[in-house]
Amino acid sequence: MVATASLVLFMAYGTQYAFGVFFAALVSEFGWSRASLSGVFSLYAFVYSVFALVAGRLTDRWGPRTVISIGGALLGIGLMLMSRVEALWQPYLLYGTVAALGMSTAYVPCNATVARWFTRRRGIAVGLASAGGSLGTFLLPPVAHFLVSRLDWRWAYVVFGAAVLVALNALALLMRRDPETMGLLPDGRPADGASGARSHSGGWTVERAVRTRSFWLLYGVFTATWIPVFIPLVHLVPLARGLGIDALLAATLVSALGGSAMVGRLTMGALSDRVGRRAALGLALALQAVAFVAFSRAATLPGLYAASLAFGFAYGAASTLFTATVADFFGREHAASLAGLLFALAGSMAACGPIAAGLIYDRLGDYRLAWWLSAACNAAALVLLAFTRPPPEPTVAA
Repeated sequence: MVATASLVLFMAYGTQYAFGVFFAALVSEFGWSRASLSGVFSLYAFVYSVFALVAGRLTDRWGPRTVISIGGALLGIGLMLMSRVEALWQPYLLYGTVAALGMSTAYVPCNATVARWFTRRRGIAVGLASAGGSLGTFLLPPVAHFLVSRLDWRWAYVVFGAAVLVALNALALLMRRDPETMGLLPDGRPADGASGARSHSGGWTVERAVRTRSFWLLYGVFTATWIPVFIPLVHLVPLARGLGIDALLAATLVSALGGSAMVGRLTMGALSDRVGRRAALGLALALQAVAFVAFSRAATLPGLYAASLAFGFAYGAASTLFTATVADFFGREHAASLAGLLFALAGSMAACGPIAAGLIYDRLGDYRLAWWLSAACNAAALVLLAFTRPPPEPTVAA
């Protein structure tokens, strides 16, 4: 389950974060403003975050196999159709809506499914699965640059879309909802609540969880974390190009970010099993704030690499700890529905970041204010995390 989820996320997130490469090609060909094209990714982030709620609910009901298959078809078709765009409204429809609906079936279904399969070693298991997304972010942007430079961006979208369509539908066949469906137990043993995880009970339904203070504090933490999270992933390549950095070297910044995110997922996922999810998450949020400050001061390729490595590590850690924290707080049974709801509420706010950064650049001529506002968001998340605790066990009526 971990390996399969990792491969699904490799394809989905590697393709998603190649957007910065296509971004530069689209701006060059059509002359669209950065703010208007950033809006495509903002819509994409909003749609796939909101529909993660639906994907989570359907994963709890149908299992991940069907959900990921449908998503793979939508994501692949949306990317292939991007090869035909001629007007600005078309990327909003094809990428911002169709591809986004497909992407909504990746993060929550994969990570929530892995969280169901583990209790004692949930952090490292989700970290290993999530590392696939970071490895894709590391490897696929240079592949996108190679295809764009050799075939042009239209054929590059065809290749990416076809690969996603085939791979995700093949991988979905290997997914299973939870260990009990195969006559197994989490971690190969009874769930005993170690590492702060809750037992496999149905007590924390969505309806009960949303009435707790813990749910809304988690919402606040991840909203503040995710508002700026896509800004580097969308604007890093254009920022580097504006500083006179070669296109291929600019694309490798996203790869460096992805490689560092993979290390962050693995390191902090394992560490969270030992020190607790809240402590590990606090470290990640503090480092992410530092990374945004570093972006505001970077004016050379080495400076951009340093900021990208720091941001990637922190971003990878925080996103890995999200589903593990939800499962720890509220149990395994409704983990996908609860993670989907929180991701829909908090993750949808990530749509604000790229378009806001594009507007700031169009008005001021640089991204400095965007980076400082991003650091402030992470500082706010740290304050909220200090007050966040798991809820008391629910009372189940006899």
